[in-house]
Amino acid sequence: MNPSEGNLIEVRGLRQTFGGQEILRGVDLDIPRGKTLVLLGQSGGGKSVFLRHLIGLLKPIAGSIRVEGEEIAGLDERELEPVRRKIGMLFQDGALFDSMTVFENVSFPLRERGLRDEKEICRKVREALELVALSGQESKMPANLSGGMRKRAALARVIISEPSCILYDEPTAGLDPIVSDTINRLIRRLQSHLHVTSIVVTHDMISTNHIADRVALLRSGRIHFEGSLGELHGSPDPVIRDFIEGRSHEID
Repeated sequence: MNPSEGNLIEVRGLRQTFGGQEILRGVDLDIPRGKTLVLLGQSGGGKSVFLRHLIGLLKPIAGSIRVEGEEIAGLDERELEPVRRKIGMLFQDGALFDSMTVFENVSFPLRERGLRDEKEICRKVREALELVALSGQESKMPANLSGGMRKRAALARVIISEPSCILYDEPTAGLDPIVSDTINRLIRRLQSHLHVTSIVVTHDMISTNHIADRVALLRSGRIHFEGSLGELHGSPDPVIRDFIEGRSHEID
């Protein structure tokens, strides 16, 4: 399927090694435009590594990554800039600048790209914070925010650049169930309001059930399953059943 037929990103034969260990062993995956795809897998199984390839933070040793039909696997930093304007990433820890206020953090991408109109910057920051339910928190420092608020501030910084795709790296990691539900609702809200494509890396089945349009399971460096949420839950595959039900056989 080509991008005009519905895929925003297409990955073929993606391979990566670290320290002699093969982490990705030929990943093939299509990311449908305007949908939320959840990438499941065990901790340390290469999910975050895969995500970092989609914005050029890591270079594959083999394989193809096409964003809207453009091959990005071999691009240098300068050539990657237009791609990174299309794809925003929410890192696991939020990656806020501790020495900046919420306003300064959220407005940072605009200033980096040369916007100097303060009224326009204020308007865009206000709209982004409103979308993530952080209105009125502009003057706070990251140290004074809860874990969930830090994630939401970081998400406002992502969406202020109006990306067509947002990557989420374990967005509910370390959060309690109520705050996790807030983040899940935000992911759905942003998809609906901004019509973005979302790729969510997680091992949390509660989040998956709440947000996923499509689901892929990464196992042993390859895509073991890809399909709808209904197809995932209806699968008789013992590997999938064990993952869904949280069953381990390591000390049987």
